[in-house]
Amino acid sequence: MKKLSALVLALAAQSAFAQAVTPETTAAQLLDPAKVADIAKDPKAAVAAMTNLMDPATAIIMMQKGMDPATFTKMAQAGMSPDILKSYAAFLDPNMYTKWLAASMDPNFYMAGLTPFMNPNMYMKWMMSPLDPRVLQMAMAPLNPNMYMNWAMAPVAPANMNMMMAPLNPNLYTQWAGAAADPKTYGVWGSFMNPATYGTLANPFAGFIPAPVVPAAK
Repeated sequence: MKKLSALVLALAAQSAFAQAVTPETTAAQLLDPAKVADIAKDPKAAVAAMTNLMDPATAIIMMQKGMDPATFTKMAQAGMSPDILKSYAAFLDPNMYTKWLAASMDPNFYMAGLTPFMNPNMYMKWMMSPLDPRVLQMAMAPLNPNMYMNWAMAPVAPANMNMMMAPLNPNLYTQWAGAAADPKTYGVWGSFMNPATYGTLANPFAGFIPAPVVPAAK
């Protein structure tokens, strides 16, 4: 509990971690299906993401990326990757709920969550956002023929062609099967899938079989 309080207070004080989690990193995480769930796994990450969502820069970056067809290609590629299974399987880990239970009983967590809403600079940023050069650039984007050309050529882009052929690659299913069978995918519950957890119980005859003698290296 004390450790979590220290982390949340560090967030509220704009610590090094809060500085590292920028609107750019938050926008990239929200647009990645394999990483967006990480925000819900840790109260500290949730507070940092919520703080950046209060900043109009995050919304502007997401809108900019939404105008690029390559963004949706990357999202689809992440959705086909076994990393998405590893990401969402973490919700089966009771350690995640222990963290949130501890945070729910910590008043510093609520204070850190309310801090961005009590910051008048955030509201000033939203009032000035229509004049942001990035917003004005997006407003002029429909007049740029290159944007329509990018979307028209998206179906035949090499990245999209490779993605459409991915279901024919047996390695994709091998990777998914490997991730599903990997005990590390399921956190604490994965230890019950690992035979090494049970030691000699997994092999009752192991105690009667002498270990091989390895000669010492000369």
